[in-house]
Amino acid sequence: MRSALSGIATPEKWVEDWMRGGSVNSAGIRVDEDTALTYSPFFAGVRVLSEDVGALPMFLYERMQPRGKQRATAHPLYALLHDQPNPMMSAVQFKETLMGHAITWGNGVAHVVTNERTGVIEELWPLRPDRLRIGVKRTGAGRFERRYRYDDDVNGIHVTLLPHEVLHVGGLGFDGVEGYSVVHLAANAIGLGLATEHHGAKVFSNGAAPGGALSHPSNLSPEARRRMADDWENIHKGIDRAHRVAILEEGVTWQQVGVPNDAAQFLETRKLQVTEMARWLRLPPHKIGDLDRATFSNIEQQQLDYVSSALNIWLVRWEQAVLTQLLLPEERQRYYAEFLVDSLLRGDTLTRYQAYAIGRQWGWLSANDIQDKENGNPIEGGDEYLVPLNMVPAGRSAAAAPARDSVPGRWARLMRGRGGALRDKLADQYGPKIRESVDEVLALETERVTALLEEHLEPERGRRSLSGFLTGLGALYADDGPVMERLAELWVPLFQLFAADVATDAAEEVGHEEDIDLSVWSRAYALSHAAYQAASSFGQLRNVAEKADTPEAIVADVLGRLAKWQEEKGDKVTRWESTQLPNAAAREAWRDAGVKQVRWVTRGSKHCPYCIKLDGALRDIEKPFVGKGDEIDGDEDGEKLVAKRDTFHPPVHAGCQCQVVPVVQ
Repeated sequence: MRSALSGIATPEKWVEDWMRGGSVNSAGIRVDEDTALTYSPFFAGVRVLSEDVGALPMFLYERMQPRGKQRATAHPLYALLHDQPNPMMSAVQFKETLMGHAITWGNGVAHVVTNERTGVIEELWPLRPDRLRIGVKRTGAGRFERRYRYDDDVNGIHVTLLPHEVLHVGGLGFDGVEGYSVVHLAANAIGLGLATEHHGAKVFSNGAAPGGALSHPSNLSPEARRRMADDWENIHKGIDRAHRVAILEEGVTWQQVGVPNDAAQFLETRKLQVTEMARWLRLPPHKIGDLDRATFSNIEQQQLDYVSSALNIWLVRWEQAVLTQLLLPEERQRYYAEFLVDSLLRGDTLTRYQAYAIGRQWGWLSANDIQDKENGNPIEGGDEYLVPLNMVPAGRSAAAAPARDSVPGRWARLMRGRGGALRDKLADQYGPKIRESVDEVLALETERVTALLEEHLEPERGRRSLSGFLTGLGALYADDGPVMERLAELWVPLFQLFAADVATDAAEEVGHEEDIDLSVWSRAYALSHAAYQAASSFGQLRNVAEKADTPEAIVADVLGRLAKWQEEKGDKVTRWESTQLPNAAAREAWRDAGVKQVRWVTRGSKHCPYCIKLDGALRDIEKPFVGKGDEIDGDEDGEKLVAKRDTFHPPVHAGCQCQVVPVVQ
């Protein structure tokens, strides 16, 4: 806002600029928002950004539940933003105008005309930035808001507008209130460019030659000197009189004064200023006509960089201005504005078609989606989406799928029912090796735990440090401790071999002919299961020790738990890992082969009530049969099994011998 204290002693900045003839710059050329636009590189940059933002359609969207969006064509703002914001302007003209103001003046501000009765926004009118002042008013303790003072002396309009009465698109600024004027910041660069243009124009107006001096061998009166200069300029000054023959009399000679244009690198200076303007406006040089470094190989990448950097921030500013200034607070969770930039990101024909092929094959584009993007008409049946496996319409049942008689398909049908038997054989083959590894680690645990008991809890030597024992126990079972280290050494190579054999049979079961590598997956699987075993052992021993009343009881109970492990742990861990790993590895292999669904199959002569509930269950391969925390009904006694983890495959409980099988369409 204008200050009431402005006067001769303390003039406002606009008075200083007016007295000086414009903003100060080293080139001595008047530079303001109007004269800057006469400099072609700056005007070209403003034009590029303004026209590109103006040309991009802005849509108001409504969020759908649980996901997705649709154009909110019924909302009053939709037509204002997309079609016509006021009776005199199209949406393109409105956005161009506001963008031009935002770039040159730092702020593009429009008056929001609201129906007083209904509160509906009806029109948006750009405000002239040269008649606008933006200020801040304190509205309470720690609360401030913008004020917009508009003074139009020509039309007699003097009004203060509140934030909800304007749409304000501001550029980069220092206080978050208003943006910097690029013209003021770049005054030296723009002034230098204008100066070089002015210099070039003067050179051509003087006959495309630099100034010079006429010398006479004798003294001339002032009248004679003036007459000689006038005669020379009348004959030679101007483009039309350039290069005329000069006749010098009475010993008069011509001596050139000044520096020729090539020595002053005049053209190089003008080229440099074009690059300088591109730098100020964050534009690739080719966008304002500098093609010196543009090639067929990099021009497309420069265009993408322009969209993602220079243009994108302006689009975000527009979108957030609409969200925060035109939509009511209660509407912002439901509606939002967004520019459609697809037209600027389109590559050459081959690149576009390759992208369409990927989207079509992987199921997120239909034929009619592609037709829409290429501005074509929809085709019959073009709304169906395809899935990668076998390329059949998504959602079609296996019975309705077209018949296949390929070699992999025939082989998969022959293998059906045999995969479970093959995995049973592999479990029998690797089970003894798993048992050997468990026994070896259990021997190590027994040795180290017994040593810790003797060190910290031997009553005969007066050692009664439970905390010392627990500390040593924690180090024994830590992630980098000896138990975990030995388990990893034994299980990683063993489980990798086991998983590789399972993957080979699983791939054959679904007719997949390519090799499937599960080495990375099986290593992670082995380490996670080793960590679980170490954590479980530590937790059991710690609980036993903490519950005992005396050191003697601690020793007895810990040794009792070790003895129990000697009897039961080997069989229990071997049975669990021999059942779980084949199912887990087979599922991973089927995922790589493109299988979409798996089925739970309960086996054995005596089925438990929990497994019976899951028998025949069909799931997408990415979804669990039982989620963590879910309850499975048991027998008539009402007992329920609560799942401790997401169960994507058997076993679901200790002793479970179920399997998953692929659903091959």
